[in-house]
Amino acid sequence: MKRFDQLIALIAVCSAAVVLLAEPAPAQTTAAAAPAAAKVGQKSGDGRHRLILQVNTNDPAMMNLALNNAANVDQYYRDLGEPVEIEVVTFGPGLHMLRDDSSPVKDRIKSMAESRPSVTFKACGNTQENMAKVENKKIPLVSQATVVKSGVVRVMELQEQGWSYVRP
Repeated sequence: MKRFDQLIALIAVCSAAVVLLAEPAPAQTTAAAAPAAAKVGQKSGDGRHRLILQVNTNDPAMMNLALNNAANVDQYYRDLGEPVEIEVVTFGPGLHMLRDDSSPVKDRIKSMAESRPSVTFKACGNTQENMAKVENKKIPLVSQATVVKSGVVRVMELQEQGWSYVRP
């Protein structure tokens, strides 16, 4: 019986510890605890919503999903009258999305760039360079693409600035 009482007491202590640990300390609940851009679900300091969509596979369905996500998010905030920035960042095999000679979605990209200026497209320069070496030719990109040195670093730096990240 003594062991049973000790077990009950231990369970009570553990339960109390879980409750205490689950509640944030008062300092953690103040607005000054973290920069506004780093808070999940909050707009940036200038009131813009910011989204990164990563494409790193040469899969037309994935590319179309990323474009659908971009259009849906853009329309959502457009309907609310709130500003949004969306970057589609491609690297690795996903660079085919922005290749002028192999993109299965280049017409959609052109149309989206014309109708949704909040959506931009970034191409990994490292991937482009490596593909050029392997294919022994210059890798042409759609005119809507902007080259960044590293797609992975671009994603990382945007996240560090508080951008939301989605990999479709």
